[in-house]
Amino acid sequence: MEAHRHPQQCRHCVHHLLLLLLCASASGAFDYSDALAKSLLYFESQRSGRLPHGQRVAWRDHSGLTDGLEQGVDLVGGYYDAGDHVKFGLPMAFTVTMLSWSVVEYRDEIDAAGELEHALEAIKWGTDYFVKAHTSPNVLWAEVGDGDTDHYCWQRPEDMTTSRQAYRVDESNPGSDLAGETAAAMAAASIVFRRSNPHYAHLLLHHARQLFEFGDRCRGKYDGSVGVVKSYYASVSGYKDELLWAALWLHRATDGEDYLKYATDKAGCFGGIGWAMSEFSWDVKYAGLQLLASQLLVQGKHKDRAHILERYRSKAEHYLCSCLDKNNGSNVERTPAGLLYVRQWNNMQYVSSAAFLLTVYSDILSGANRKLHCPQGTLVPEEILSFAKAQADYILGSNPLNMSYLVGFGPKYPTRVHHRGASIVSYRESKGFIGCTQGYDSWYSSPGPNPNVLVGALVGGPDRRDNFRDERGNYMQTEACTYNTAPLVGVFARLSRLQEGEADPSGKVSLLASYKKK
Repeated sequence: MEAHRHPQQCRHCVHHLLLLLLCASASGAFDYSDALAKSLLYFESQRSGRLPHGQRVAWRDHSGLTDGLEQGVDLVGGYYDAGDHVKFGLPMAFTVTMLSWSVVEYRDEIDAAGELEHALEAIKWGTDYFVKAHTSPNVLWAEVGDGDTDHYCWQRPEDMTTSRQAYRVDESNPGSDLAGETAAAMAAASIVFRRSNPHYAHLLLHHARQLFEFGDRCRGKYDGSVGVVKSYYASVSGYKDELLWAALWLHRATDGEDYLKYATDKAGCFGGIGWAMSEFSWDVKYAGLQLLASQLLVQGKHKDRAHILERYRSKAEHYLCSCLDKNNGSNVERTPAGLLYVRQWNNMQYVSSAAFLLTVYSDILSGANRKLHCPQGTLVPEEILSFAKAQADYILGSNPLNMSYLVGFGPKYPTRVHHRGASIVSYRESKGFIGCTQGYDSWYSSPGPNPNVLVGALVGGPDRRDNFRDERGNYMQTEACTYNTAPLVGVFARLSRLQEGEADPSGKVSLLASYKKK
């Protein structure tokens, strides 16, 4: 007769069996350190301005060197958001926030992969621009270039002949969402630079405080003040999520009670504990800020505000449970092969941001020795990270097409990315001017692959049936954006710890099987 096992022994046996299964899957893992390196390289392809001597993407050259000149300000620098040449402030700021958050959470892993310097450079390229764009306490330049005229042309950035009109928000023309997101980016980046460049960190924090005060005092949506942005980056969610987001990042950067008081006092009226979300993006920050607030609760601090922080956590976990298919009837859709699917246009942005939040929260729970309790089941931290890993693996090629949607990674990836600079012969190879229509006639319409590989770009990705057409004109699927790749920096950094079966700081072995499709 078999002896009755003690519950602790049973748990040990199950854990041991899991490790055997997980070890078996690890041998076929992707090279996440390589994916991390390529992701950071992508941001050098998107640089605007005078490129530095250390520029590694050799097919790019200087561009946008007169940005701001007509308005009497220096707006040279920053990032082009996607495959065009407009500098949109809101998605650029979100990109920098996510890059910074990646370093805040996974600095040691990024450093171990030899990529910390590149990560700091990618962040600083954005924050240097924000310092320029914030020309006075209540003025922030929101956009350079015009999407309509820009889209009429297919040119390299080095040849630009389109409008470089600059647009701003100020006291008379408010933009609380833009100010809030830029404040969040600079506050998060100040944490990143606190060790290596304290003077710069202090400068960023100074601008972050001013921008938050400006955004809170002069309330309004930025697309109401900068009408030209409405067709491209309209602020559908409004500005309240960005103000809460900024307050929480400023609290994290300063430990200032006033910022936490703001985030808890306005949690109800600003939707922080009201909105249960199923997406996290450049426009909708609620899931991210709810997770930030949850971190404070897990730390055991601020017990006088625990009741509000608990409600934040409840909403954060609703989002996570919806991604994990564990809510009651309000889950994120999935493709047949298991990819999260939010909407047709550039769906991968929602996949990468979800993978990041799942990754971070799995570590939060692991550190607190907690589980995630969803309406349809309870998950341990390893299961949450396993699902995030499965999403990352799909991106890297574990999908029905065996296609890596991270350009330049693996043997098969999109070769006709919807990107002006990548699709035209490099300026360094051929300096002959290429005009608007010439670019469309000679390069956009070419059936061949792009002459330049946009390494590290995460394209829009497959449709809801896992289908993908690698065509330059198929911009819904083949255009890449900076905010697609930015969250992957943190995800790949965390997953790189799995490769050699390294131990977690908690002492647990970090070997995870890929999520199994239903």
